[in-house]
Amino acid sequence: MIKFNIPDEKKVRVILDTDAKNEVDDQFAIVQALLSESMDLKALVAAHFGTGKSEHSMKDSYDEIQKLLDLMHMNGQVNVVCGGERAMSSEDDLVESEGARFIVEEAMKDDDRPLYVAFLGPLTDMAAALKMEPRIAKKNLTVIWIGGRDWPIGGWEYNLSNDVAAANYVFKSDVQLWQVPRNVYRMMPVSFAEMYDKVYPCGEVGKYLVENVIAFNNEDKARPIEYRCLGDSPAVGIIMFNDCGEWDYKPAPSFDEKMNYIHEGKYRPIKVYKNIDNRFILEDFFAKLRLFTS
Repeated sequence: MIKFNIPDEKKVRVILDTDAKNEVDDQFAIVQALLSESMDLKALVAAHFGTGKSEHSMKDSYDEIQKLLDLMHMNGQVNVVCGGERAMSSEDDLVESEGARFIVEEAMKDDDRPLYVAFLGPLTDMAAALKMEPRIAKKNLTVIWIGGRDWPIGGWEYNLSNDVAAANYVFKSDVQLWQVPRNVYRMMPVSFAEMYDKVYPCGEVGKYLVENVIAFNNEDKARPIEYRCLGDSPAVGIIMFNDCGEWDYKPAPSFDEKMNYIHEGKYRPIKVYKNIDNRFILEDFFAKLRLFTS
């Protein structure tokens, strides 16, 4: 693959916390992060995705991450660690994990480069890290979350539903937070035809990504017919280019029992994306995958 010779001091530190086996979108974001030279990818953290689909969902995510690394012949080139195995029972609960400890250790390092911790699923490991070491909220750390329903009302959303208590804890904290809500992360549609044209020819991993999407969609008549929204990829895009979409700073809300937003106006501002530049993100992914496998 072509290298741009980006100096180490210009690279940003990244931890990707992913419920990789939940659906078929995380895989694209993981591959793009692995192929992004501007990112010093410190770890891939395997996240749970509740118990509705599996009783051992965190382990399923861990195995899916390892499968992608196998397909890309990148075993041993990045840390893969286990996140929390379950959701928090309340905001007072602590779900310790190797992933949460890794976040704390990386955030507390004497390193001037920004640290981005991107969550493609629930915020369980971030809440645990903040509980274990509250000082990380004041470090050069940005949390990115793909989750939450459309502003300003909210409502049920999958990533949020898998740990509402953790989301409340993180939203009420002082850590810098960027949110990509559902209406924005769904601005990433890719047709089956485009995937076959641009992804399928790209080695073992390209073939797997496309076949995985089509098989998943075809399993359930309620799923999309001939496209997929790559809803986790904006997390990678906004690390590469923070203005990869329009955004506003808004006082952080909390969430009620129906997952609606509670706008009390008493928590610190967070960045909420209103739209996303899907062309920038998708074309970058297509090009990197093609260059990697050519």
